[in-house]
Amino acid sequence: MKKLNALLVAVGLLSSVSVLAQETLRYGLESQYPPFESRNAQGELEGFDIELGNAICKTASLKCSWVESSFDALIPALAAKKFDAINSAMNITEQRMKNIGFTTPIYRIPSQLVAHTDSGLQPTAESLAGKNIGVLQGSVQETYAKQYWESKGVTVTSYQDQNQVYNDMVAGRLDGTLVMSAAGQSGFLDKPQGKGFGFVGKPVEDEKILGKGIGFGLRKDDAALKKQLDAAIVKLQQDGTVATLAKKFFPGIDVSVK
Repeated sequence: MKKLNALLVAVGLLSSVSVLAQETLRYGLESQYPPFESRNAQGELEGFDIELGNAICKTASLKCSWVESSFDALIPALAAKKFDAINSAMNITEQRMKNIGFTTPIYRIPSQLVAHTDSGLQPTAESLAGKNIGVLQGSVQETYAKQYWESKGVTVTSYQDQNQVYNDMVAGRLDGTLVMSAAGQSGFLDKPQGKGFGFVGKPVEDEKILGKGIGFGLRKDDAALKKQLDAAIVKLQQDGTVATLAKKFFPGIDVSVK
């Protein structure tokens, strides 16, 4: 009888492990930010963060699902438990860490100013005085532009969708945009509408505002999930998966975390 009970307990434990292994990880994302995440002509999610998220789920023995939101609503939605992790090219910053936790940094993308190549503009308050610069609402680029430029005569206009920023640049309503370089390249400069535009000046720097890399946003009390995801992230960094995906989506950009 004792052996039978022990066997039943063992089977029960294995069953619990099996159920745990098939848990679904609900990612929250803003799906209009190529090449990180967007929808293709068939309506399917695609991009660096999508493939990265799927690889991490596979490594961590989890199933993925995706919940869409505007970028500025991602942190409140995470707190409201509408999903389990933010996977939307979110930089790890001191300000955000006051409200949420993060996994270990996965990759890093520089932020650069996009404008007409013959504009003579540079990413400085002095150069941009009197100009109108578009930024994604809730982004670290918005925070940087408002802190360093807005008080010195630069108009900083925030949008819920980065694609709206590009449309207004083409229409002449904006003079430029501060954006993650990979997003600016793939989402605008590589497209016909980006003709005549380019990166101007060097990347802007401020680790306190722009962060020390991009990771998944988590609720602070999800310690077990953080441990599980961190282990998967480190494995994918070490086996070259993150670097391979970066070469596919961000050719020529060093995404390594310093």
